[in-house]
Amino acid sequence: MSRRLWKAYTQRLLHKDIEKDNAGQVTLMPEEAEDMWHTYNLLQVRDSLRASTIRKVQTESTTGSVGSSRVRTTLTLCVEAIDFDSQACQLRVKGTNLEENQYVKLGAYHTIELELNRKFTLAKKNWDSVVLDRIEQACDPAQKADVAAVVMQEGLANVVLVTPAMTLLRAKVEVTIPRKRKGSCTQHEKALERFYEAVMQAILRHINFDVVKCILVGSPGFVKDQFITYLYKEAVRQDNKVLLENRPKFMLVHASSGHKYSLKEILSDPAVTSRLSDTKAAGEVKALEDFYKMLQHEPDRAFYGVAHVEKAADALAVDTLLISDNTFRHQDIPTRNRYVRLVDSVRDNGGTVRIFSSLHVSGEQLTQLSGVAAILRFPIADLSEDEEGSSSDED
Repeated sequence: MSRRLWKAYTQRLLHKDIEKDNAGQVTLMPEEAEDMWHTYNLLQVRDSLRASTIRKVQTESTTGSVGSSRVRTTLTLCVEAIDFDSQACQLRVKGTNLEENQYVKLGAYHTIELELNRKFTLAKKNWDSVVLDRIEQACDPAQKADVAAVVMQEGLANVVLVTPAMTLLRAKVEVTIPRKRKGSCTQHEKALERFYEAVMQAILRHINFDVVKCILVGSPGFVKDQFITYLYKEAVRQDNKVLLENRPKFMLVHASSGHKYSLKEILSDPAVTSRLSDTKAAGEVKALEDFYKMLQHEPDRAFYGVAHVEKAADALAVDTLLISDNTFRHQDIPTRNRYVRLVDSVRDNGGTVRIFSSLHVSGEQLTQLSGVAAILRFPIADLSEDEEGSSSDED
């Protein structure tokens, strides 16, 4: 069952054909409103977009009277303008027709409104690392799953990933637990241990601790408490660093059963709601806080503005790059490529890159800092002083 769910949601990338020179095309199918945001971040002026659309056409009857009707057709546009409504998650793309058909002449203007569950093909002359990362992020639900949950009761557990728009069942664990007998609990305890071991393995197999920021463990009674006790006893015994380092991410909550439908009950718990409000873009929020702290206490290790950050990157000094996704929507190609080169340079030299969503508060704050900032590995003297010095030398 979990395999079918996973496959269904990763089918949004229907086709990918990119050559060694980075030219090529992909075919995608948006399935939820959030996908329109990802698509908006993929589109650039001069791209080629092929999609189903509605066109108003004039018709003439046998009597000579002229009327109009709306027809569905497929057009390929050379993109000239992109409009995204963040409230309605609607995406409209205006451009000129590249392939003449019976309804639309070659070169005629048209606006396509991309629709959910209708595929589109996007062609580019250059698929750079940033847009390829965006496709991977959009098409892999695990990339978006800030939260994981384990709902359990004796003998039954469901391991689930929670994304902003859906839940994905990744594993279902079922182990028969014999009842306790008078004078002997051995069989019962052995079965419980097998059950806890199976749940632990499912967690390790299906939860990406680099992405997931909170793991909810819910059950009736004390099942969750007994499981967590077992989990950390085994983690210490096996020296499992992944579990030990991520211990603060586990949160115990009450659930009425181990069935998947109990997840709704867990997510509506006020304590959980409060905790989860901090998980969305938590890494970005912390990175921005770290930047401001560095700017206050060690200003020579906190740079912002693309020119200063580029010089720090050239000196191999950038430890963490903070960059807004706004920068990659710049319609001037050389300017956009400048930001892409900066990202590639930092990654190639072992730095961390955090691309902030401009729809988050942290992204808005970063935009006020020019959209580009960096935390440095080591201090570099104020570059503005160097620039002033060099300009005075020239005078």
